[in-house]
Amino acid sequence: MIHPPVISPARDLAFRVLKKVHNGGYASDLLRHEGASLDTRDAGLAETIVMGVLRYQGQLDFLIGYFAGRKQPKLDLEVRIALHMGIYQLRYLDRVPPHAAVTESVELAKHGGKQSAAGFVNAVLRKVNRNPIKWPDRATELSLPPWMLARWDKQFGVEAAEKIARAALLEPEVNINPETGRQQDVGAQTIVPLLAIQPGMTFLDLCAAPGNKTAQAIEAGALVVACDRYLKRLEEVPATAQRVVLDATKPLPFSRKFDRILIDAPCSGTGTLGRNPEIKWRLKPGDANLFSARQREILDQARRFMKPGGRIVYSTCSLENEENQNVIQALRLRAETHLRLPGRDPGDGFFAAVITLV
Repeated sequence: MIHPPVISPARDLAFRVLKKVHNGGYASDLLRHEGASLDTRDAGLAETIVMGVLRYQGQLDFLIGYFAGRKQPKLDLEVRIALHMGIYQLRYLDRVPPHAAVTESVELAKHGGKQSAAGFVNAVLRKVNRNPIKWPDRATELSLPPWMLARWDKQFGVEAAEKIARAALLEPEVNINPETGRQQDVGAQTIVPLLAIQPGMTFLDLCAAPGNKTAQAIEAGALVVACDRYLKRLEEVPATAQRVVLDATKPLPFSRKFDRILIDAPCSGTGTLGRNPEIKWRLKPGDANLFSARQREILDQARRFMKPGGRIVYSTCSLENEENQNVIQALRLRAETHLRLPGRDPGDGFFAAVITLV
């Protein structure tokens, strides 16, 4: 009796996670929660496949048509994911046996309920090779939505835009903040120092989760009040902070003012595409405006609670003007601004505005 090939735990997890990402989930959260029972090797391979597929999705979509011999065939989600996974392993990974990448991708299509497409998946993957490809355009080569590339070309210039896009194709480095012992991107570590905290200062952190910047403020000697919208989001915030559940767009429930205020605002996250690659396929033109109203409301509330001579830092991990300079200008605030660009500066992209009121 012939038994069907067994799908490895790593590829099974990768397939399930990619389906859930398509339906709105976030890859890093899904991998962490659903891969908790896997051994280190399987969990590592699953993460490599998921993140690689999402980073290179633009190239992979083109390659499906290229190796199928027809332009962008219309495919069910399960078939497309199986092909993305197979092509990525065959062309981009060095230590994966080709037969495993092909066979298990075919089986994943079957297990996804698309048995009728198994022959097509098998035929396409057996044509995949590592020969150089002439990409049809810059956006495909950089694996970026054309509208996003055009936007960055205009905002930063062609050279800087390409550096940002290429940085998003790389696996981010793992960095530990030496002061807090927490894993924290090097770009993110630069925000709290802009507050120039002195020991004993009162500090309000309005969008505190997951608490890495809160921990920096505590290490600097601040007396910290850390806030976020949901109690669960405050679980990782250091317990030495006073933790408050609130919506920072609404009037704040404080009877005192603060020496220092941090607004690490919710944003589109376009500075973190290497770490969160699904963002670039999820955003649509104009989506930056979805965040800007909320960002202005939070900043408007915060400035009412700053002591005379105090300081606010407003920051995002976005590269978009609507979420950055335009928010500051809309409230007519005086600010010294800083911008970190992936590919030019180490780590994720960040905007920060140091605000003093007169």
